[in-house]
Amino acid sequence: MTKFSKSEIAEKVSAIIVDKLGVNKEEVVPDAYLTDLGADSLDVVELGMEVDTEFDILLNDADVDELNSVQDLIDLVTKMVN
Repeated sequence: MTKFSKSEIAEKVSAIIVDKLGVNKEEVVPDAYLTDLGADSLDVVELGMEVDTEFDILLNDADVDELNSVQDLIDLVTKMVN
C-alpha cells in the first residue's frame, strides 16, 4: 500500500468532493460539513467509494456513516493509508 502525506490526502479528498458534489474548491475546507456542501447520505456513500478507489483502501460502512465534515473524511483516509 502506498503511503501518502497528510497534505496529499487532503488535496485528493478535496478534489473528490469538488468533483462529486460540484462545489467550488474554496468551499471545501476541513471544518465544512458535508451536508452544508450539499451531500446527502447517498452522496456520502459515493464519496466513500470514490476514496476507496483513489487510495486503494476499503472503508467500512460504520465509519462512512460517522462522517460529518471534510476533516472527518481526511482523518479516516489518513488512518487507513498510514
